[in-house]
Amino acid sequence: MDRNTFTGLFLIMIILGGSFYFFRPSEAELKKAKETERIDSLKKAGAVIAPKDTVIKATPTTPVVDSLALKGPFGTAITGTEAKTVLENEKLLITLSNKGGKILSVEVKGQKTFDGKPLILFDGGTNKFGLNLNAAGKVVNTNDLYFTPVKAGSKVTMHADYGTNAYVEYTYDLKALSNKVAFNINLVGLQQVISGNSVNLNWETTLLQQEKSIESEHRYSAPYYKYLDGDVDHLSVSKDEKEELTKGKIQWISFKQHFFSASLIAKQAFEKGNLEVKIPTAPGQIKFYAANMQLPYAHQANQTYEMEFYFGTNKFSALKAQGYDLEQQVDMGYWPLKYVNRFIVLPVFNFLNGFGWNYGLIIFALTILLKLALSPLTYKSYLSMAKMRVLKPEMDEIKAKVGEDNPTLVQQEYLKLYKKAGVNPLGGCLPMVLQLPLVMAFFFFFPNLFELRQESFLWMKDLSTYDEFIRFGVKIPFIGDHLSLMCVLMTISTLIMTYFNNQVSGATGQMKYIGYIMPVIFLGVLNSYPAGLNYYYFLANLMTFGQQFLIRKMVDDDKIHALIQQNKARPADEKKKKSKFQQRLDDYMRQQQQQLPTKGKK
Repeated sequence: MDRNTFTGLFLIMIILGGSFYFFRPSEAELKKAKETERIDSLKKAGAVIAPKDTVIKATPTTPVVDSLALKGPFGTAITGTEAKTVLENEKLLITLSNKGGKILSVEVKGQKTFDGKPLILFDGGTNKFGLNLNAAGKVVNTNDLYFTPVKAGSKVTMHADYGTNAYVEYTYDLKALSNKVAFNINLVGLQQVISGNSVNLNWETTLLQQEKSIESEHRYSAPYYKYLDGDVDHLSVSKDEKEELTKGKIQWISFKQHFFSASLIAKQAFEKGNLEVKIPTAPGQIKFYAANMQLPYAHQANQTYEMEFYFGTNKFSALKAQGYDLEQQVDMGYWPLKYVNRFIVLPVFNFLNGFGWNYGLIIFALTILLKLALSPLTYKSYLSMAKMRVLKPEMDEIKAKVGEDNPTLVQQEYLKLYKKAGVNPLGGCLPMVLQLPLVMAFFFFFPNLFELRQESFLWMKDLSTYDEFIRFGVKIPFIGDHLSLMCVLMTISTLIMTYFNNQVSGATGQMKYIGYIMPVIFLGVLNSYPAGLNYYYFLANLMTFGQQFLIRKMVDDDKIHALIQQNKARPADEKKKKSKFQQRLDDYMRQQQQQLPTKGKK
């Protein structure tokens, strides 16, 4: 492109840019164009356009009720004015609505949300609760009926009349110092009205955000259930799901959030039902839950269903005190991790908690006890790695002598050396594998430990969620919208541990660098996990480093080398019986060696 062509194109661009700027429509012109477009679209739809200055007043409307509906099933209960009744004790504040006779909202006293507001489990119109009754050939949902409330002390009774001496009755009873609400359903005088051998109980609610990390609440929130003669199970925590519960009678269902639950226990058990979970997109909402459960109906003059609600924390001991295996909602990990947490870690934690220490100090003490318990395995692991390090010069000689192009023969010679020296190459791995269940158990223990909720230590304001060292304002791939200082310290300590382990084991080549990859990956994974968990991993790294420092002072490489040479000097005991594993390994190596010349000829 020559100079004249370039100059011409440049001037054309300036002219176009200037024309767009100077001849662009004004704000008034834009508004006028939008208004004209709106009026034209309304005219096409046949709407009547009022003059601009005309004030249109909205008049309140009341729902029109069909006169025939008033004479039908529960006709006197289909209209009314909503009114609220409060039940309260030291732990709960429960608001009941006469519309549906249901619990409208539940506040857990003594607990606050992450931003200091009262902790409300659910509230308002997103909560539905009622029976679906096939009455006189018409399906009636009691959630839409208006009940008549009567309060007497700690008990509230709700009536929805069908006719003379025929009604649906709910009773709620909240005793002092209790997180349970006794709930009874009474169907009186409806034996000739309700058809079928069962009635359906419908319960729907939307969980509201309570914690700082909405990702964590998603991760640990799900509807749970328990069969009468079975284990506790739950629906998916990561996707929409609906499950039919048809494997037996169901003892209870629970709308579980991360640290709080709303559970419904049926003392006579539900016949069957289904549970559903959906992940809403609205801000501040965690999960939508729906349950449709069937209750047997025997067409008695007075059919009663005795139930209980539990509203409260997911503290393991608090749930266990309620009975019915409700504590199994606390996710302690997969088998065998959940048994390690329930029968080892949790009892030790509760013992330390009895001293009334700060939870940061309790985690510190718990880590010390764990490291002391695992110290014999740590010593064996270090000793095995030290033996391998001492043997490395001889292994390098074997590799140079045999050649790298014959790996099978190299491995066979290595095995002979291990046998003569009395060294187990897997001796360093086995102790680490035995420690793994305890290390992994804490990955589930701390994120689900209610005791850490809103407990501070050092700069960490809440040990149950991440600490914000830096907040970016936007989400950065792999890291997120923040950087946790404790997670950074944990990552740095892990990298240092990897460096020293490489020095002990004498790792070379690719193996020397692979160990540095995992800590970096953990930085991205654990950055949004609780500060208490990263604090534990940080302490564990420091204590492991201290253990290895002391062991290194105790272990003399020269003595290990002398012991290895002494073992090599011993005459081979041919009569010594080999293990089955060693025999199979020797046979495999021999077969591989025999096949090498044949492959070379081909």
